[in-house]
Amino acid sequence: MKLFDAHFHIIDYEFPVFENQGYLPPSYNVVDYQRDTASFEIAGGAIVSGSFQGFDQDYLVKSLKLLGPTFCGVTQLPFTVSDEEIEKLHMDGVRALRFNVKRGGSKDLSKLDYLARRVYDLAGWHSELYIDAKELPSIASTIETLPAISIDHLGLSAAGLPHLLRLVDRGVRVKATGFGRVELNVEKALKEIYQANPEALMFGTDLPSTRAKRPFEMEDIKIIQGLFNEKEAEKILYKNAYYWYFMR
Repeated sequence: MKLFDAHFHIIDYEFPVFENQGYLPPSYNVVDYQRDTASFEIAGGAIVSGSFQGFDQDYLVKSLKLLGPTFCGVTQLPFTVSDEEIEKLHMDGVRALRFNVKRGGSKDLSKLDYLARRVYDLAGWHSELYIDAKELPSIASTIETLPAISIDHLGLSAAGLPHLLRLVDRGVRVKATGFGRVELNVEKALKEIYQANPEALMFGTDLPSTRAKRPFEMEDIKIIQGLFNEKEAEKILYKNAYYWYFMR
């Protein structure tokens, strides 16, 4: 089945990589990613900037050029970024802004409303949050008013799932990624999110699965294929994310 990999990382030590919470990731360049996904029908994807990359954009621009026009970037930006820089990054293939609440390395949530609206109005970008969903109630009123938001890794925790589902019902998207790093029943979360909004779930490999207890494996795709019929699985594995990044 055709896949859109909505969440993976490229770690290229030709460019700045910063220790985060005592952690430095291993190198994982475009060649490594293409090797690890050679047996899949990858029809596009989204490179996501990690906490350990701060506000560096050069690695992302290079990687997008190597992977081609069916791939896009999810970046982190400082509050002081200029309109011209956002527009340039859009031309280079960036399509979303990331707030890494879980690990840091990006702007904190005090800037969420301002920055999310700014990049959406200027370039049509959505914003992505790496956050434990149990923390969502404190910012739910803000998220509900923003034009386009997604949440990483199924919201991470079972305690956060009810809060996540309330936002999914209001149009928030969810990355079906990082099954080896979450603290919840993956099958239950997938089914309940799909029932709340069939357009919400977006598959991603999360390669190279930095800091995950278990890295991505083929079984993660089989979980989706086993829970859903072919048409539903196609939405989760390809169509939803392709539309979200390229057609919205």
